[in-house]
Amino acid sequence: MKKNITTTNPYNGNKLKDYQFHTEKEISEILNQADHCFKTWKKETISNRTKLLHAVAKNLSSKKQEYSRLMTLEMGKPITESISEIEKCIALCDFYATNAASLLSDELIETDADESFISYDPLGCVLGIMPWNFPFWQAFRFAIPTLTSGNTVILKHASNVTGCALAIHDIFKNSGYPNGCFATVLVNHNTVETVIKNDIVKAVSLTGSEKAGKTVAKIAGAQLKPSLLELGGNNACIVLNDADLDTYLDTMVKARMQNTGQSCIAAKRFIVEEGIYDEFLDKFTDKVSALNFEDPLLETSDIGTLARTDLADILQEQINKSIEKGASIHFGNKRDKAYYQPTIITNVTANMPVFTEETFGPVAAIIKVSNKDEAYKMAANSDFGLGTMIFTEDVEDAKYRIIDIEDGSFFINDMVKSDPRLPFGGTKKSGYGRELSREGILAFVNKKTVYIK
Repeated sequence: MKKNITTTNPYNGNKLKDYQFHTEKEISEILNQADHCFKTWKKETISNRTKLLHAVAKNLSSKKQEYSRLMTLEMGKPITESISEIEKCIALCDFYATNAASLLSDELIETDADESFISYDPLGCVLGIMPWNFPFWQAFRFAIPTLTSGNTVILKHASNVTGCALAIHDIFKNSGYPNGCFATVLVNHNTVETVIKNDIVKAVSLTGSEKAGKTVAKIAGAQLKPSLLELGGNNACIVLNDADLDTYLDTMVKARMQNTGQSCIAAKRFIVEEGIYDEFLDKFTDKVSALNFEDPLLETSDIGTLARTDLADILQEQINKSIEKGASIHFGNKRDKAYYQPTIITNVTANMPVFTEETFGPVAAIIKVSNKDEAYKMAANSDFGLGTMIFTEDVEDAKYRIIDIEDGSFFINDMVKSDPRLPFGGTKKSGYGRELSREGILAFVNKKTVYIK
């Protein structure tokens, strides 16, 4: 069995660093420390917990360039996007530092008792299994509310961003969190099952693929442990005849090409009404073709490489199979190892991989529809359910259509995105449960009824 992790820069293929997996003994010690810490951490006042959030935000800010560079080196995103990711983590800390006390306060309920209320008690140690595409944000999005509600946290991060995983561990340690409150564990996929089954772990949160979600849900379910799954997506971007392209076209391009297209909530299927189709395709192509690719450490880089070469292999196969079924390459489709040129595919139909599957890279599938009703019907034709975005000047009609889309998010005249103030999650094969906002901080608590008479 492999005993070490080697991280690699996907831009140039250079080796970054070797890391050793934790031994069984080390894993046991980490779990025991988390369990021991929970006994006191759960009784810590919310005000003291939120003070530590300010320290986390300060540490993120003081080393923003260092952490951003590490992200870019390990998974290839443009440095400007890495910087934005750190800034978003800081905003997350600020949100919960400001709002945690009210979000976690006992909810008084009037009954025939002298006093009755709901107490939001932490569960214990919660395992987070996180992906590589947003190495800091995904981990912080899980950890900050989970810790602040009184749980302890163990992070199992993707192996190709191990440097980020250990940096995050150090951030919490250096911010004053007690020993065992937050820990990064370096384990392979086989060992994860053992960790989930351990009695110390009370719940698990996973952000990742549908396959990984099903596996984790099965293991956790067999142990009667709660799980939260944020899985894949193939979000639709509906562009109606009355859409204001001059105002929103940059947003549409960003919705697909941000993070080099490696985002579960990216706009992967552009469903365009025929009256605006030609104008949209011309202008969209102009914008996409102007994206600059160079060393992602340079601030002039708009697009990066994919995080690994095998991910480019998968994307290429999805495109090739779609072409076999009649799709056309309108722009792009050049490849060099982990780099995949931003690509626009037309003549896309509902039986093609670029329509039915999640394409995790800078590939936009364009579908022409004859009218508004067909556009919404086509958008809803998906096994996934993370989010849908609609561009139109008829906002009232779009609001009327909210009920027709089963997704976890519905954005009008903006790209689907996560915001600490709003719940985030999906339906169908995109998973279940909600992160962020009030729902996120209550995701791993015991909603305990207290009745006094």
